[in-house]
Amino acid sequence: MKKNKDFQRCSWVQPEDELSTSYHDCEWGVPVHDEKKHFEFLILEGAQAGLSWNTILRRRENYRKAFAGFDPKKVAKFDSQKVSELLNNEGIIRNKLKIEAAIINAKCFLEVQKEFGSFDNYIWQFVKGKPIQNCFESSKSLPAETELSKALSKDLKKRGFKFVGPTIMYAHMQAIGLVNDHSTDCFRYSQVAKLK
Repeated sequence: MKKNKDFQRCSWVQPEDELSTSYHDCEWGVPVHDEKKHFEFLILEGAQAGLSWNTILRRRENYRKAFAGFDPKKVAKFDSQKVSELLNNEGIIRNKLKIEAAIINAKCFLEVQKEFGSFDNYIWQFVKGKPIQNCFESSKSLPAETELSKALSKDLKKRGFKFVGPTIMYAHMQAIGLVNDHSTDCFRYSQVAKLK
């Protein structure tokens, strides 16, 4: 059966997986300017470290419930009792370092908001407020990290953030639309290229 060129997707998408296709078609690479969404992706990308993105996507709603609807003000107040509770939550990745990192990152996120007016102002400055339009013919050509993701990672670490290495931050940049890394044969490439 011939693939419909109009609906050719990036090769990393699992076509039989509704979550994967929906995420790719509706979210991946779309520029994010919402504070809660920024925080959500920080938590989810940190949780993904060493795992597949689909593993996290399948637990996304559990994370939403466990982490107070991705409200950084509420997460910043989580205490050791809450950490213990989360370690017993089978709906999320029960990794103590990742859970504690999410709480630390919530506090750092609030500090960035204070300094820059919003996390959005902070993170978009790295691309001068405009998404980078890459032109990769295949998802196999995508880099794991770039000089920009290294610079972002270094700055976040300096501010106290955890689980924000260059590879995690490049995946984060792709997710929130700082870069358009849809392959050029993907139907979403030109659509996402028009977004700001």
